[in-house]
Amino acid sequence: MKHKLILFWILILLSYSCKKPGIVINNGFAIKNITIIDPIDGVSENMTIIIKDNKIVNIDKSKNINISPKSIIYDGTDKYIIPGLWDFHVHFAFIEELAPSMFNLFLGYGITSVRDTGGELKFVKQWKNNSLKSPNISPRVKIAGPLIDGKMNVYDGSSKSYPKLSIRNKNKDEILENLELLYKSGVDFFKAYEMLSPEQFLLITNYAKEKNMKVSGHVPLSMDVNSAVNAGLNSMEHLRNLELSISKNSDDLFNQRKTLLCCSNISKGSELRSKIHNLQRMVAVSNLDTNKMKSVFSKLAKNKVSQTPTLNLYNGFSNYKFLDDNWTKSFDYLPLKISNKWKSEISNFESLEPNENSKAFSKLMMKIVYEMKKYNIEFISGTDTPIGYQTPGYSLHDELSLLSKAGFSNLDVIYSATFAPAKYFGMEDTLGSIKPNRIADLIILNKNPIENIDNTKDIWSVIKNGNYLDRSELDSLLMN
Repeated sequence: MKHKLILFWILILLSYSCKKPGIVINNGFAIKNITIIDPIDGVSENMTIIIKDNKIVNIDKSKNINISPKSIIYDGTDKYIIPGLWDFHVHFAFIEELAPSMFNLFLGYGITSVRDTGGELKFVKQWKNNSLKSPNISPRVKIAGPLIDGKMNVYDGSSKSYPKLSIRNKNKDEILENLELLYKSGVDFFKAYEMLSPEQFLLITNYAKEKNMKVSGHVPLSMDVNSAVNAGLNSMEHLRNLELSISKNSDDLFNQRKTLLCCSNISKGSELRSKIHNLQRMVAVSNLDTNKMKSVFSKLAKNKVSQTPTLNLYNGFSNYKFLDDNWTKSFDYLPLKISNKWKSEISNFESLEPNENSKAFSKLMMKIVYEMKKYNIEFISGTDTPIGYQTPGYSLHDELSLLSKAGFSNLDVIYSATFAPAKYFGMEDTLGSIKPNRIADLIILNKNPIENIDNTKDIWSVIKNGNYLDRSELDSLLMN
């Protein structure tokens, strides 16, 4: 009996010695038993992800990976992990005193990358530089520099509603000079604006093609969607001026715009733009042409012109959604002076009824987004924050909710805020999905966003460039 007992313990010891030693993760950590939601591959349950330095280095079924207890291990049971989110349309320069708080707000809400779509070059470039200096605690920042506008420019610094976000270009030489300056200064794309002439717009797109750069923007009022796409427009913001090209009377509207742009006695770009919008927008909306819609949407799809519709911007003003408790609660994380100012300003809307035209236009934008999606047009989520009382970070989640309500699958919504923006900048092999060798920009959620996209708001932790930020650290970012 004694010999049998000794033999038993020898066999036990041998069985342990034959086991592979657990993986020791230096300069990193593991997340075990988590459900991966990848924008390309979909849902994978009971997975382990190993992150080292700033990269995902291994992913497998949890049963297949043995991690040493010497390693840092986070238990992902009943949790869900998605790539870090992008807000693809932000403005650091719209409220300059808010800009120093925007990094913390973005990360606190799980936005690990942003694209700034217009502001004075020196001002916006400092935020890109700050991000590059501290990638573990800052959102990634892509910039356009200033909006490139025409002989009249809209955002000329003439008022708080129109801060200096754009540059005026009176002739061909100025356009080329400014493009060269922006390119040499390291902008990531060009942003074309509404008061450009067709000749000026073509100079921008031709220069961009030479430099392998993208051109985003509003369809200039001097053009229609087809001519802007033919010239080389790569992406559209807000679906701006799309309705003017898909109405039954689009030719008449185009001729009216040409006359106003040529011969109006209005000297300010913002005033002339507003006059044209007010004259034509609802006329176009009331006369939409199904055949023209098909033609324009097909062209956008064929030329791979992506869309950032900023539905939350329209929804905020058309239905006064910024009066909702959850929206206004997000103001508590803003600097006190800005928070009080916003609360005071929106209180003026409490006794007013929403404008019926604005409501109709916002509803149409939701419908158009749904129709365009049928053509496999790429959508990329963005908000225009902080315009429209949109709290940086928080507002992106409301944008995702509206895309879902517009008819997108929730996986497609996640794709629009993760893989699609990475692809836009040619980063799809390094960012935007959950695969080995990708940068570890990730969000761990408490609830399943495939079941309800609003669950993207229920954040357990954020991983930025391999740096793990737990809930208490995220709360600290939001409060500071």
